[in-house]
Amino acid sequence: MVIVTTDYISGKKLQTLGIVKGQIVQSKNIGRDIGASFKTLVGGEIKAYSEMLAEARAIATRRMVEEAEALQADAVINVRYASSAVMTGAAEILAYGTAVKFVED
Repeated sequence: MVIVTTDYISGKKLQTLGIVKGQIVQSKNIGRDIGASFKTLVGGEIKAYSEMLAEARAIATRRMVEEAEALQADAVINVRYASSAVMTGAAEILAYGTAVKFVED
């Protein structure tokens, strides 16, 4: 599966299949949350949160790809990510793009 942020793939003619997305709402571990609270006192990266968000992005991307594969897509173009806080201690990550099939000339 080809995944790109552009709206084209060089040298390929594309047939649009539709929008695909993957989403996850991930919460923090209470132990991580307590550790992160201490980190805010001294500043710097909160690695536990960075790791949590990286994992959530990977899951959202995988779910988007699975949706594209169900459409028998060859690629997902124009991929974008969005995030939002849905409640205290939980974040939503959304990956979305356009599923396409390669077309022979």
